[in-house]
Formats: sequence, structure tokens, C-alpha cells
Amino acid sequence: MAEPTILAFGQLLWNLFPEGPRLGGAPATFACHVALLGCEVALVSAVGKDTRGAAAVAQLECVGVRTSLIQHLPDFPTSTVGVALDAAGKPTFDIQSDVAWDHIGWSPALEAYLPRLDCGDAVYFGTLALRNECSRATILRAVRSAKDQGALRLLDVNLRPPFFDNSLLREAIELASVLKFSDDEFTHVMNACGIACGGNIEPETALRELLLRYQLAVVVLTLGPEGALIVTATQTVRQPGFKVKVCDTVGAGDAFSATLVLGLLRGDTLAHIARVACEISAAVCTVSGPIPSRTFFKAHMRAMSGR
Repeated sequence: MAEPTILAFGQLLWNLFPEGPRLGGAPATFACHVALLGCEVALVSAVGKDTRGAAAVAQLECVGVRTSLIQHLPDFPTSTVGVALDAAGKPTFDIQSDVAWDHIGWSPALEAYLPRLDCGDAVYFGTLALRNECSRATILRAVRSAKDQGALRLLDVNLRPPFFDNSLLREAIELASVLKFSDDEFTHVMNACGIACGGNIEPETALRELLLRYQLAVVVLTLGPEGALIVTATQTVRQPGFKVKVCDTVGAGDAFSATLVLGLLRGDTLAHIARVACEISAAVCTVSGPIPSRTFFKAHMRAMSGR
């Protein structure tokens, strides 16, 4: 069986932590985690023709992410994002507008790459990178192509005010086969989709209605330190979290997404996927920044094989 191909679409940036810059952006971080877990992955994004852009691409290449689909734009800067952490290590972000990843264009290289995808492959996209018309058109066109070819399509909801609206969120969900969002985003997603979620309604009930309404294969609600709730048409898995000493939570959700996608492509059981995804995302919280070292991932590879 051929190894899967994974394409990640969206923002590539530098997170400006108090102690210094670290590579970031959910799609870029997801891609790094996939590569560190041993799978082929390419990032579709854009950077400026500047020092930060060159450094970002070089760092991706160091962990094994394919960078041939990253565009280098002379008219827009490589993105930087201010990061502040609260006492629990949870971040808030100061996100610039009109940066390079807002202007991801359709390219001959991308058009040539997409036919490689089939039912054994996957694409990843998030809501933040859809905020600008240029990148939105490119990403949604590519995801439609992936849908036509039967590839898995993970939509990772990342609501960053004021860069989202309900109609765009619904449009993105319609293109997904797997939907992931956090407990902080639960009420907004449900309200945007017109699904009741308050009062005595169990989250599982709301998630299952969302799954059926949008013909999704999998819906995942991450619960921070409490773990995750995963729903399919025939199963519900409630995975408790793993208690760790938190340094910061940046990148934990991206580690979860990478593990989720690889598990689904391999055909692992839902219970195994949930356990490993929660274990690895918790472990990411114990180190500073969103992308741990290769040594870190080697230390956790046994969990991926169930040993």
C-alpha cells in the first residue's frame, strides 16, 4: 500500500513569543508534525521575499516538509503574530492583516500536484486562511478538487476575531469530510450552523446532528485538558485527557490534527486514534512553542504503533 500524500493549506508565520520568534501558523505546524511523524506532507502557503520568509522555508525543510508549493511574494511581508500566554499557558494572538499568506494564488505547480491525491490521501485547511479573497479562492478550489478525487478533507476550525463569518464557516464545513474544533468554539460553530446546543442538550447529540446535516465522516470536539469527543455515524469515543505540567498549549491542537489524520488514513480504530492524539497533544504542551524537536517525536513514536 502506497504511503499517503498530505497537503496542508494556509498560514505560515513567525509567532513572536516573549522569549523570541518561533515558526507557527496552524497549517505549517500541522505539516511539521506530520513530517516528524514520518509521512510525506507539502505546505501550500506564501511568504515575503524577505529574511523571515527564507528562514521559515528553511526551517520547514529541516523537519522534512516539502516547500515547492510555497510562493515567495515581493509585495507582501512574511507574517508575524504577537503571542501572549496566560497563567495556564493558553495563548492570545495579535494577528496582522494583508500579509503574504493572504495572497496564496493558484499556480501551475499546485495544479500539477493535485492530481496525485486519491482516497488514500488527505488535505488540511483551516478557517483563518480563508479571511482574504485571494487565498480563499485558491484553497476552496483545491479542496473541491480533492473532494472530487475522494481524498480525506480535514477542516480545522480556528476562529480568530474578527477574521471569520458564519456563512464562510458553513461553506468550509460543506467541503470537509472531517471536522475538528475546540470546546471554546463549540457554541459558535453550532449557532452558525443553526444547531441547538444549550440547556440539557448533550454535546454528542449536537455533534451527531452536525455530522448528519453536512454528511461528514468524523466530527471531533477537543476539550483541552479534558481530552476529546469524537463522533462518527456509528461510534462515539470519549477520550479523557492526560495530566501534564503545561509549559504552553501552542501547537497542541496541531499535533492532535496530525495524529488524527494519519490514524484515519491508516484505518486505526477510533479509540486508538483518540488516545494517541490526546497523549501526543498533551506531551506537546510540556515544551515551549508549537514544534517540538525530532528527538521529542521519536520518544513518542511507540504510542503511534500501540506499543
